[in-house]
Amino acid sequence: MSLKGFHIVFITVTTLLALSLGVWCLAVNRGAGAPGYLTGAIFCFAAAAGLLTYGVWFYRKMKRLRLIT
Repeated sequence: MSLKGFHIVFITVTTLLALSLGVWCLAVNRGAGAPGYLTGAIFCFAAAAGLLTYGVWFYRKMKRLRLIT
């Protein structure tokens, strides 16, 4: 696997991890009612959105440069 391919896989896994952590924070917030978990969920979802945006940008750039087929 090339470094570019690994980068795409890594960004995908990291995005899924951020989404999972955000969902977990929401579930804990419902049970405990602590506002810190809600803040954590918001930051996790924002990070996931940023990672998704970056991943799409990187993939399109590699396609445009014809480095990924």
